Amino acid sequence: MNDSPPIIRVVTYNIHKGVQGLGPARRLEIHNLTLAVESFDADVVCLQEVRLHNHREAKHFALWPQLGQADFLKPEGYAAVYRTNAITRHGEHGNALLSRWPVLAHQHEDISDHRLEQRGLLHVTLEVHTKVVHVLVVHLGLVKASRGRQVAQLKQFIQREIPPDAPLLLAGDFNDWGKSVKLALVEANLHAWDESQPTYPSRLPLAQLDYVFARGLKPLNLTVPHGRAWWRMSDHLPLIAEFEMGE
Repeated sequence: MNDSPPIIRVVTYNIHKGVQGLGPARRLEIHNLTLAVESFDADVVCLQEVRLHNHREAKHFALWPQLGQADFLKPEGYAAVYRTNAITRHGEHGNALLSRWPVLAHQHEDISDHRLEQRGLLHVTLEVHTKVVHVLVVHLGLVKASRGRQVAQLKQFIQREIPPDAPLLLAGDFNDWGKSVKLALVEANLHAWDESQPTYPSRLPLAQLDYVFARGLKPLNLTVPHGRAWWRMSDHLPLIAEFEMGE
């Protein structure tokens, strides 16, 4: 009998809307991304820049999926939750969460800071190994001052919506080339690994823009896959984190 505490494996990945390249060289990567997501064998996959639909891309690519990308990417037996952050001329995109564990509830909060960037927060409550675990998926803004205000709103959301003793995961693309977001989240008892794991740009990673922060879970392992197959799929690399669940 195995009496060791259970482990939860979490991935965060900005998939760049399933398309890579510019102009005539654009290529559809969403089908390769399905193989990537399946290879993670993760309990929870947190995704950013996920399209629900896009009429222009559907006309351009013959193999454009009829399903929204969250539903298209989810492995067999997983649940998919998607909420829109941005509505564009040709469609919409946002954050998504794929889970092999039951989804108990989910909600969305607009964290847009100015009219040029539409941003959102996805909150999903899961039942993992008989425990209730809260997961937040975010994609913060490009402007430092905006990120500061978005982190403040995020901390207020956590205080308002999530019990202080509940296990909490916060994952996403934080767009922070420094340590300001990381230091601000420590104040909310949310911690990431001390060592850096660069995730951007995928071809030659220079900075860690993607993180998985946790509260009430013990960090075990943190990895970032590398190689040509990965930098062809997105401008970000996925970040894979494992945590030990408490008793």
